[in-house]
Amino acid sequence: MKVSVVIPCLNAEKTIAVQLEALTHQQWSQAWEVIISDNGSSDSTLSIVEKYQMIIPNLRIVDASDRIGASHARNVGAKAAEGEAILFIDADDEVAPGWLAAMGEALSKYDFVAGHDDYNKLNNSWVVKSYQLENGSGVMENTYYLPFAGSGNLGIKRAIHEKIGGFDETLYQSEDVDYCWRVSYVGTKLHYVPDAIAHIRLRNSLASIYHRSWIVGKGGILVYKKHRPLGMPQLVTWKTLLKTSVILTFQMLFLQIRDKESFTKWLISLAWRGGQLWGCIKYQYLPL
Repeated sequence: MKVSVVIPCLNAEKTIAVQLEALTHQQWSQAWEVIISDNGSSDSTLSIVEKYQMIIPNLRIVDASDRIGASHARNVGAKAAEGEAILFIDADDEVAPGWLAAMGEALSKYDFVAGHDDYNKLNNSWVVKSYQLENGSGVMENTYYLPFAGSGNLGIKRAIHEKIGGFDETLYQSEDVDYCWRVSYVGTKLHYVPDAIAHIRLRNSLASIYHRSWIVGKGGILVYKKHRPLGMPQLVTWKTLLKTSVILTFQMLFLQIRDKESFTKWLISLAWRGGQLWGCIKYQYLPL
């Protein structure tokens, strides 16, 4: 079974070499390829990738610059892929040794898999603790709906990807959550592969963390509106928004925010709920 590793990228000159270097040390008993799906980079990303084409003979570049968005880049890369199975990773992360073999073996047994995400290697400890990700993450289960995993460490049989129409290019955030749920709708279970480790890079400044959390909160409302008619439980109500506002105000007034870590946790909650509120307004969802 041939495996295609698809990497969407846009102006990734600061990180792409780390990911490609990690791929040079991967081994798989069967055929595999790497596809860089460039979303319109204007920096030196492509020149860096071209240098690695001399090291990774199965490395190709495809043009996905006609529409901006990681979902579009992933879809273009998947369409160009020759493999029976597709692995999605990101340009700013780093797969660990043995990742490819673990994912490849898993996809020989299952149609849809997700590896283990580690956050300790590429991030400051205060950032990891603020997100409460010291132990990493894998398949997210027992949440508010169906299981899901991030698109930075995801594998799927090509036929299933095509069956659901790929990633939804109209979503600018949480498109991986939507993708996993739509795969579930066609009767395919998401399997966890703990040995397939990818080191994931988080935002590393307060401004970028705030912005990311706000976007996730706002984008989540759009995903909710899409899946609510399909059975998704209610995501947010005015009571939860009010309760969170009271809690966040209490934490600030009574000095429960004592250091950078606790402040960042507070900031993440503030931005996420604020993004949800703005999403309710923007996408005309009444949280009753």
